[in-house]
Amino acid sequence: MIHLSSAAEKEIARLLTKQDNPKNLFRLGVKKGGCCEFSYAMEFDKQVRPSDRVFEFDTVTVVVDADNLNYFDALTLDYSEDLMGGGFRFKNNLATTTCSCGNSFAIES
Repeated sequence: MIHLSSAAEKEIARLLTKQDNPKNLFRLGVKKGGCCEFSYAMEFDKQVRPSDRVFEFDTVTVVVDADNLNYFDALTLDYSEDLMGGGFRFKNNLATTTCSCGNSFAIES
């Protein structure tokens, strides 16, 4: 199950207003690489694929490919701003190692 903080949901909704189609979906995924074994991937997408799992929130829809679901069990996505700007923060209870950048992680098999 994926959880969005209210700040993350608000920021995703704000970013959606900047898209050519505000009904776009927020796609969350994993790719190999980064400082650790995997890194998080975020993008906007126009359609739900047959292999997607859909998570509905108050103002946004998040889609995750079924192959990536095992990386996101109990993931919390947050958004915060500091003196260096704003950014998404990932709290992944499955991650055994995370990079200081916060966007890269590893999971022991």
